[in-house]
Amino acid sequence: MYDLAGKRALVTGAGMGIGQGIAVELARCGADVAVHYAHTPPDETVREVERAGRRAHPVQGDLSRVPECERVVEEAASSLGGLDVLVNNAGITRALDFLDTDEETYDAIFDLNMKGYFFCARRAVPYMLEAGSGSIVNITSVHGFAGFPHHTAYAATKGAIIAFTRQLAIELAGRGIRVNAIGPGLIEVPRYYDIPGYSPEQGRELVPWGRVGKPKDVGPAAAFLASDAADFITGQILYVDGGTTARMGLWWEQGEQPQ
Repeated sequence: MYDLAGKRALVTGAGMGIGQGIAVELARCGADVAVHYAHTPPDETVREVERAGRRAHPVQGDLSRVPECERVVEEAASSLGGLDVLVNNAGITRALDFLDTDEETYDAIFDLNMKGYFFCARRAVPYMLEAGSGSIVNITSVHGFAGFPHHTAYAATKGAIIAFTRQLAIELAGRGIRVNAIGPGLIEVPRYYDIPGYSPEQGRELVPWGRVGKPKDVGPAAAFLASDAADFITGQILYVDGGTTARMGLWWEQGEQPQ
């Protein structure tokens, strides 16, 4: 566990899945957490944060809209007495063939996945400057590293997040604010079970480490990057993917011949 005692964090999209795993881990490491959600109240996340002995403040908002980004950050900072950590996690995925991706879908993906990150960070930075330091952790994806069918618009947002992370890290490096990103791989979240034919057994065949990831696998990486243990780390992308991005794309089963 990393020491986040006294830190005040906002985690967006923390009602379930990866965001929930991150929010709970930050609390276990000592941070008070503002738990952002879009629709369903994040009761379970709030309970887990409080069970860890930390303050939890739920805050609702549509982060595809700039005024909402600003309000969510302001409410989080007001409730916690400031802001030291921002984890930009809220996002959506749309699996569509490139030729079936219309303007409405494209805008919906970019407005939340990229614009939401940008403007939440823009509003959070003044609070971090006031505190004298800060850490921003952006959640990207292995889709920002390499291609996969039917994810063109989604992957474009995740690639944009990587570029945004590196650029913002340089802009803020002289002001005591670090900016890094985490690229999760195959992390089992509730929506996976809406995919026809999905099972953990099927998923583990795709991951070199031999199992599907869980949200709790991402939490410690976020806690590390948010903590003083990562004081000399900024502008970096940490892939939490069980080896997925390390494997050569021309891989085949042992004993089989490449086609």
